[in-house]
Amino acid sequence: MGDWLPEPTRAQMSLDAVLHALSDPHRRRIVAMLAADVEQRRTCTSFGLTLAKSNRTHHFRMLREAGVVRQWDAGNAKLNLLRVDDLEARFPGLHQAIVAAEPRIA
Repeated sequence: MGDWLPEPTRAQMSLDAVLHALSDPHRRRIVAMLAADVEQRRTCTSFGLTLAKSNRTHHFRMLREAGVVRQWDAGNAKLNLLRVDDLEARFPGLHQAIVAAEPRIA
């Protein structure tokens, strides 16, 4: 794996930051797509978001800085992985509630 990007530890994860990160529909869609296969590592461009690169970067940074996703460099791309274990340990039931509220991802 490449270099991990800065993220909060489990103990540093704040409910306010996580809920703020999940307040945007684009970010919830990213989380739902990652939750569909929690072992899957996806590049930022693989989510089919029709946003400018700077906007995509902003959304992924918000999720990472809140502790929702883990990111690392892999060549010219950044890979993303949902931090399910950390979310469940810190805020039990929140991850399932967020994913259940999102429309099913095909």
